[in-house]
Amino acid sequence: MKKAINDFRINMPSKSVNEGFLRTVCAAFSGLCDPTVEELSDIKTAVSEAVTNAIVHGYKEKTGRIYIDAVLFSDSTVRIRIRDKGCGISDVKKAMEPLYTTAGDDRSGLGFTVMESFTDKLSVRSAVGKGTVVTLTKKIAGKCE
Repeated sequence: MKKAINDFRINMPSKSVNEGFLRTVCAAFSGLCDPTVEELSDIKTAVSEAVTNAIVHGYKEKTGRIYIDAVLFSDSTVRIRIRDKGCGISDVKKAMEPLYTTAGDDRSGLGFTVMESFTDKLSVRSAVGKGTVVTLTKKIAGKCE
């Protein structure tokens, strides 16, 4: 049975300028497991997509808060949850389809596809009017301290 060995929580305003900071914090935390460069890049990309979705789709034209918590487990797995209290997703299955977007022509609709391809497990829970929780899970080749 895997056991939690380290964790953190952070929340920040849903401003685009904070996306890079949140991505870096998650990567630095995952760095405690001595990941490969590729694993670190995967985590940064997946977190970036999840945070951007919260900013662009969750809160649309207003500013809210993005909540992130992460846990390192004894089996060198990292679990990162990105949560917003935005508008929510009415049809999660549809939203996870490649090329589907609600943000118009300037978005590719590949956010969930990218997150899924760069993690071992992706979970999305959402309720209209209450927000969305995206959980990213990735097994790291190195050993967590």
